[in-house]
Amino acid sequence: MSKQPGFASRLRWWRNHKGLSQLELAARAGISQRHLSFLELERATPSREMVLRLAEALDIPLRQQNALLVAAGYAAIWRQTNLGAPELAQVQQALDYMLDQQEPFPVVAVDRHWTLLKANKGAARLVEFLVGPLAPDTAINMADALVAPDVLRPHLLNWAEVTRYFIRSVEADAAADGTAETAVLLERLMAYPGVPAALNAPASEPSAIPILPMHFRKAGIDLRLFTTLATLGTPHDITLQELRVESFFPMDDSTAKTLRSWAANPPSRPRP
Repeated sequence: MSKQPGFASRLRWWRNHKGLSQLELAARAGISQRHLSFLELERATPSREMVLRLAEALDIPLRQQNALLVAAGYAAIWRQTNLGAPELAQVQQALDYMLDQQEPFPVVAVDRHWTLLKANKGAARLVEFLVGPLAPDTAINMADALVAPDVLRPHLLNWAEVTRYFIRSVEADAAADGTAETAVLLERLMAYPGVPAALNAPASEPSAIPILPMHFRKAGIDLRLFTTLATLGTPHDITLQELRVESFFPMDDSTAKTLRSWAANPPSRPRP
């Protein structure tokens, strides 16, 4: 492949982005500061192995490691496999097991931009209760559903608090991966009505509750849920590295009882 311009500038950007001096990065990568300086000044050309060594020392995500390799004139090495591909069958089985084990409580699998990939029946029942039934192939972005004014927000009593924490997490994602796509997602979320006010609101006093739940209310039913996020431990594929599994747990006995009752008798669907 022909060498593309930008490796030196990308390397400098990542080093500065991670808050490292040349000496610190050189020590992490096991090279001399002089050699690193030559690479950043384009006075030396990195080998493929050197690009990967620097990427590992900088803890760069797999997607961005590919971009760094291409910028240096090498082929990308990390695959991005469709989650439904046969080679990811074992991961699919593990995901299905996690989704089944979480019943009757909701759990979803999303990508790095919060696009819904998989959901269990508990999640489907919760969404159907809050916003009504969806067509089987409806594309859902969990970030938009949370932050937009007309999806979950009308039923989420502490929307401002939850949104403030969520937007901060997307800001952290944008800072970590440095991609235009995540920056666009953040910009889109920030443009929704009420988001700037939620971010700029005074910090609330610490609560006696050790975690911030999502407090939904609709048709006289209150649901208080907190979530956990899980990722794969040793991914060698971009899709798997960016996969997140968010599990919802009841914050009180009333919520648990409601979710269990829905598993036995799903809430009635409103007429179209």
